Amino acid sequence: MSENFKTIQSIIILANPTVPEASEEARKVQQAWQEMSSVTTTLATIDDLQAQQRIAAGEFDLLIALGGDGTMLRAGHLAAPVGLPLLGINLGRFGFLMQLRKDDWRAAIPRLLSGEFKLENRMMLFAELLRGDQVLNSYQVINEVVVCRGQFVRPISIFASVDGYNLASYVADGLIAATPTGSTGYAMAVRGPILPPELRNILVVPVAPHLSMDHAIILPEGATVIFRPETDHQAVMSIDGHDPVVLQDGDRVRVSASEHALKFVIFQDPGYFYRNLSLYREQNPSRNGFK
Repeated sequence: MSENFKTIQSIIILANPTVPEASEEARKVQQAWQEMSSVTTTLATIDDLQAQQRIAAGEFDLLIALGGDGTMLRAGHLAAPVGLPLLGINLGRFGFLMQLRKDDWRAAIPRLLSGEFKLENRMMLFAELLRGDQVLNSYQVINEVVVCRGQFVRPISIFASVDGYNLASYVADGLIAATPTGSTGYAMAVRGPILPPELRNILVVPVAPHLSMDHAIILPEGATVIFRPETDHQAVMSIDGHDPVVLQDGDRVRVSASEHALKFVIFQDPGYFYRNLSLYREQNPSRNGFK
């Protein structure tokens, strides 16, 4: 068992109510835990405010999320601030972030009880929205921060700097700052490089660049990146695919490594990530640069 992981005494099982099978499968997961152990189980939906408050209070030793990668992102935002390990059961189409499938979660329960697993610490980002000298808001990021055009289908200008030095001026639909985990998300969809999840780097990828630098850049963990859009039409920012935040001309989005890490429960050997890539390529031969 990974270091710093206490014996499982209380778990919370969160189902995504928008996934048709999730609630019923979550009840089966809870029943199996009750039959196979004395662990205290709590069943809720991922939208349940009381469950979210209990997670924030540190009441649980493990969070099990049922759905797809979007569900894992939402669960990760709940789990990471309190260092709560997270295990995903995939009910979606593929699931880069999910460790178990619908037909193999039952066999994982004895392994969890006996400590036959590892905790994989995934790097997160910390993003701040700045207007003048004021920090308007801050965000914890699992996959990516995106600064992009809004409702008008026209590229915008985005100036990027690293540690106070000018990096590039982009004319593009948008600019992504992603974690290694996020390299298999939106960044991969725009043909960015794929980074193994154990790395600690910041990936900067332009979206549909027009007559400007079109290469992705991989930065060290200690870097601070600032995106500054300049446009006469709408620009927005989005965190992990959440609802966009409208930016004013001259606003800045500052991105650096977060003090938090997302703790994934892993049963497989380190090669699981590359096997997932191979499986994805087989299932999607024409997508995301895979031939």
